[in-house]
Amino acid sequence: MDKKKIEIEICTGTLCHVMGGSELQLLEDHLSPEQKEYVIVKGCTCLDFCSDSSKGKAPFVKINGKCLSEASIPKVLNYLKTLERNDLHESGNVDPTGTAKPDSKTVF
Repeated sequence: MDKKKIEIEICTGTLCHVMGGSELQLLEDHLSPEQKEYVIVKGCTCLDFCSDSSKGKAPFVKINGKCLSEASIPKVLNYLKTLERNDLHESGNVDPTGTAKPDSKTVF
């Protein structure tokens, strides 16, 4: 069974870039060959999450439509591992910190 695509959008706006987002542009270099088959990484001029303090702090990344704040390569990779391990990319049981939310389907 093929894995579903995971789309990662990296904010390349000024604030995100200055706050560490520039390193996120190298994210694809840290993906395994298998991940590169189903993870799509692209830059976005501005995700506009910085205008809403409830979204957290820059830099921001959007993974399958969900905001990940204070993003770093290790944090994004951890989020991806959580998605892979628990197949949560459809159920939405991952909070913005990249941690799986417990439910009846999640096993820790």
